Amino acid sequence: MTHIIHRSLRHTPLVAASSRGIHIIDAQHKHYIDASGGAAVSCLGHAHPDVLAAMHAQIDKLAYAHTGFFTSEVTEALADHLIEHAPGDLSEVYFVSGGSEAVEAALKLARQYFLEIGQPERTVFVSRRQSYHGNTLGALAVGGNEWRRQPFAPLLMDVPRVAPCFEYRDRLAHESQDDYTRRLLSEIEQTFIATGPERIIAFCAETVVGATTGAVPPTPGYLKGVRQLCDKYGILYIADEVMCGMGRTGTLYAFEQDDAIPDIVIIAKGLGGGYQPIGAFLARSHVIEALRQKSGMFQHGHTYLGHPIASAAALAVQQVMQRDQLLPQVRARGAYLAESLRAALGDHPHVGDIRGRGLFMAVELVKDRVTKTPFDHSKKLHAVIKQHAIKNGLLVYPMGGTIDGKSGDHVLLAPPFIVTNNEIDQIVDLLKQSIGESLSAIA
Repeated sequence: MTHIIHRSLRHTPLVAASSRGIHIIDAQHKHYIDASGGAAVSCLGHAHPDVLAAMHAQIDKLAYAHTGFFTSEVTEALADHLIEHAPGDLSEVYFVSGGSEAVEAALKLARQYFLEIGQPERTVFVSRRQSYHGNTLGALAVGGNEWRRQPFAPLLMDVPRVAPCFEYRDRLAHESQDDYTRRLLSEIEQTFIATGPERIIAFCAETVVGATTGAVPPTPGYLKGVRQLCDKYGILYIADEVMCGMGRTGTLYAFEQDDAIPDIVIIAKGLGGGYQPIGAFLARSHVIEALRQKSGMFQHGHTYLGHPIASAAALAVQQVMQRDQLLPQVRARGAYLAESLRAALGDHPHVGDIRGRGLFMAVELVKDRVTKTPFDHSKKLHAVIKQHAIKNGLLVYPMGGTIDGKSGDHVLLAPPFIVTNNEIDQIVDLLKQSIGESLSAIA
């Protein structure tokens, strides 16, 4: 019996009793390898002593102070650390309690920016299909995850959408990669023109698409082209790196690999590693300066923004990442994970694509490799894989609706940055076993 409104109202989930390293242990003492970091959250794994010590010390010093009255030393230190390691002129940071809150705040900042510079006619956001930006109403509106959006569609603002950058699914047989990229950028520009570029606030996109399509990276030159189009029409570029940022792809910010600095970048999961709820956006100096010179304030706020304990946890996570040189380790372990997945599953008759960056990888399942035909969505292969993986002591992040919100199945992997090659071998072996058992179950 539970009084909690769980994600499923028909099943109570397992009870997590303890955790350490890359493992979570349930109340029955069964161990699970956390191969997805929850939802690409636990970048340092569980119970890291340095993070726990920082949180304890902060609790003893200052647990909470409302930002309407105070700032805190630890939150200022976290901001300094983030800006010190941010590329370009990203020079201002705003802290909230999670990714969806950070997206909402970024949308409001972008709108207020244009009000402050005398362009109130800008009221429209443009985004992509098969994207995900969070579960609050503004974030759902700009997102393109149809399964999540559909029940609430009448409540959401209208958002023009363009095609995702999803080369495996959408690049035509006769197209080169460059031709495909040019076609996508042309569609974005035509959408800007049809919408009226003077009406558009921002273009919103995940740098590497996360849960909705499964670790889909942009093609070379795509995000640089987006940046150029936004500059051409005076539109802000908002990069959502809630899932793919903070080292997950091998650089602190995923966009660093694409030569395209956004006006606003949104971070969350890997920022605090799951030790406390925290999210943030970073903004370029000219965006905040417009507010500073005109109204002198950002017309937004939450009770728990800049929470000292969350800030202490996040600062410790970021300092450990830097001290222990975990970004090079993500690149090395990511390459090993990619090689291992391809060796184990690359020739599998029902594995269509293995993709991703760093320790952010996905396997897409198909009924037919040649035609890329997906399995019947009614079989819910992704859900079957999740259950078999749990039975086998493996936690992964499978999703359905990979192609269009309804059809397609993939499995997302996002293990902690501290994972070893031996542990990667275990993850790949258990995943292969779980996929095999699941395919047999739905046959």
